[in-house]
Amino acid sequence: MTLVIKSECIDVKDGECAKVCPVDCIYEGGRMFYIQPFECVECGLCESVCPVDAIRYDDEVEEKDAEFVRINREYFEDSVTGLGEAGGWSKATTTEIDHPLVAAMPHNITALETDKSKEP
Repeated sequence: MTLVIKSECIDVKDGECAKVCPVDCIYEGGRMFYIQPFECVECGLCESVCPVDAIRYDDEVEEKDAEFVRINREYFEDSVTGLGEAGGWSKATTTEIDHPLVAAMPHNITALETDKSKEP
């Protein structure tokens, strides 16, 4: 059992989850964050701070979001980023690449408008 990030994160990327992760298993893509399933220690801190309720244990993901279990895993495979088990997030592992299914999803207009309202 591991934690996964679901669609609610797309275009939000608040980052609180990554800040509290004790093993740095949350990696930043272009439109959302992804949890490396083999690095996750299942502490649940990320789930408790996510402001958009986008994080769940994989066995608690509803059927409508089931593809995100696969998306989080595949993000690290050679077919997407090739990060594998990178040993923890760093600036060097940050990328604009997203899983192809995430890249193809419609933009979260509400999140994009909220981000613009934070600009000085």
